[in-house]
Amino acid sequence: MIRPILTELILFATPFVLYAVFLWATKAGVLDVESWPLARLAWLTIVALLLVVGSFVYFAHFSGSKPGSEYIPAHMENGKFVPGTTR
Repeated sequence: MIRPILTELILFATPFVLYAVFLWATKAGVLDVESWPLARLAWLTIVALLLVVGSFVYFAHFSGSKPGSEYIPAHMENGKFVPGTTR
């Protein structure tokens, strides 16, 4: 459960990190208040939320098993362990 949470946090932080790298590369003050105006923070937040929502849609619709598939859990068969499968 921790992996999806970390994925979403990284996706949310990506626009802010990229902007900080841009400020550092252009020799602007990364920690200066003037480099982080409210309008720019609002746009970065909107982009971050769009990335998070887009990943939710992607993972919900385009990953995992096919609709109507059946999961057969892991079990023992003839004394051997058989991993879970989807068919």
